[in-house]
Amino acid sequence: MSRILCVRWIWILCLWAGVGLLASTARAAGQGSSGQMDVARLLQEADAYRLPPSPVQVKVVVKLFKDDKLDKERPYTVLAQPDRRSLVLFDHPSEKNQKVLMVDDDFWIILPNSRRPVRITPMQKLLGEASTGDIARMTWSGDYRGKLAGTTTINAAPCLILDLEAARSGVSYQRIKLYIERDKHYPIKGELYVASGKLAKVADYQMGEMDGVPAVTSMVLSDRINTNMRTEVHYLEIKEREIPDRYFNAAYLVRNIEIE
Repeated sequence: MSRILCVRWIWILCLWAGVGLLASTARAAGQGSSGQMDVARLLQEADAYRLPPSPVQVKVVVKLFKDDKLDKERPYTVLAQPDRRSLVLFDHPSEKNQKVLMVDDDFWIILPNSRRPVRITPMQKLLGEASTGDIARMTWSGDYRGKLAGTTTINAAPCLILDLEAARSGVSYQRIKLYIERDKHYPIKGELYVASGKLAKVADYQMGEMDGVPAVTSMVLSDRINTNMRTEVHYLEIKEREIPDRYFNAAYLVRNIEIE
């Protein structure tokens, strides 16, 4: 078993150590300060199914479907550090050497023929309903705070409902209504709201395995207006990688087109 798989298994097992206590607390729909602490831990557990707490390289493919037919797809490579730094590399030949850099709450797009990075928002569209923030940010803990808001059932799975508010200015969505499985706390569904209070899109998370490790393997994004369209984000590979700090420096990226 590779190092990244061992790290991921250890991380998930450590988080599961408190599952019994958290599940009973959640079923009681605890509120107040204890509820706040529970939500922080629940978000860490949900995040463990998306990314391990180490520097990683993630291979992603985004697919846009119209009337259930594949319309377009784009591959990306995401280099992610656990300290809110990500670099998204555009791998399609038509977008070669384009990059999106995220550092804390700031986003830039770097174009191959530009001498300076251009500031963008995390809501900048990449393909279909997938935005830069959807690809560059793959965790909730630390970015959101909230409360337990009850229970429900989705596709026969008992779920906890987390009502989350943004704790940072640079996140894509001001509010998220997140549904996680009651006992193991993997994410099932997210209702994603922008600052105006409007429901921007719905995310459905598909669980599977990556090399034998439980993981979110895809995310399906849809909205209530364009019901004939859906966007699928597939996570093909996650592996540990040492990432040089210079890769998160906008000035360096402008001068150096190729990133290994």
